[in-house]
Amino acid sequence: MQKEKILLVDDDEDILEMLKYILIGADYEVFTASNGIDGLALAKKIVPDLIILDVMMPQMDGVETCIKLREDESLNQTIITFLSARAEDYSHIAGLEAGADDYIYKPIKPRLLITRVKTLLKRKHSNSGVSKNSVDGIVIDKDKYVVLVNDEKFHFPKKEFELLDLLVSNPEHVFTREEIMNKVWGHDAVVGDRTIDVHIRKLREKIGDNYIKTIKGVGYKLID
Repeated sequence: MQKEKILLVDDDEDILEMLKYILIGADYEVFTASNGIDGLALAKKIVPDLIILDVMMPQMDGVETCIKLREDESLNQTIITFLSARAEDYSHIAGLEAGADDYIYKPIKPRLLITRVKTLLKRKHSNSGVSKNSVDGIVIDKDKYVVLVNDEKFHFPKKEFELLDLLVSNPEHVFTREEIMNKVWGHDAVVGDRTIDVHIRKLREKIGDNYIKTIKGVGYKLID
């Protein structure tokens, strides 16, 4: 069985070596880059399952790197998480708005890191057996990993894609925040409300405000 590929991008060589050691020990194939430019080039070459990015790096910081990664259609199914000592709210939100699936704070214990990595990866190759979902002008094509909104094609990062697919799968249902967390990020994921809100906002920016309704104090649903 082919090992899942993880790309580490961090300008601290000691951290790179430590993370590489931990992840190789957990049976992943690990690649490293010490700056965003090299990380972007390597990601396009190897198409990793998961990319772990630092925020503060020379030449191209992590947020800009993430944005450029998300512009590449070949990396649509690649999961991206930040691993950073920057714990300010604006850094966390900027990372999610750039297209990241998660934001993990340094320092992190090895066992917890492996748990978070497994949680991020476990849904990557899952398949519900339904290749398409559609409703009211929205078509979710899981085989091609594209979304059509009134015949306009969109390529979304994995979590945005899964979140929209969830809402489309049952348009009459109001999905609570807990349901969204469990079904999109997994039961073991450490995801806050702002993570969901950022992903909802990104979807609305791309497909418009006319599709997703906020049910105050509860969650979200497709607009009738």
